[in-house]
Amino acid sequence: MQEISAREAAELLRRNPDSTLLLDVREPAELAAAAVDGAVHIPMGEIPTRLNELDRDKTIVCMCHLGGRSAQVMAFLASQGFTHVINMAGGIEAWADDVDPGARR
Repeated sequence: MQEISAREAAELLRRNPDSTLLLDVREPAELAAAAVDGAVHIPMGEIPTRLNELDRDKTIVCMCHLGGRSAQVMAFLASQGFTHVINMAGGIEAWADDVDPGARR
């Protein structure tokens, strides 16, 4: 499993905004508490029916609350032929700690 830190994810998004997608797989109630600007939000349970919304040519960085669900989504996407998928370790908690200290939790 390929995994990067929140800081590495932020840098990847900054360096390659047109070829990188941050995929937030948390539930809507979780998004109400904290969200990352520019992320695409598809709850984990909806991923199988919404694959057509994801660009297979982009690097997809999956994130959730702590990194567990996003790791499962990353593995699922890889099994569906997505070749550039990465899990963001620590999820929104790591993002708030390391990238955006002002983010709500």
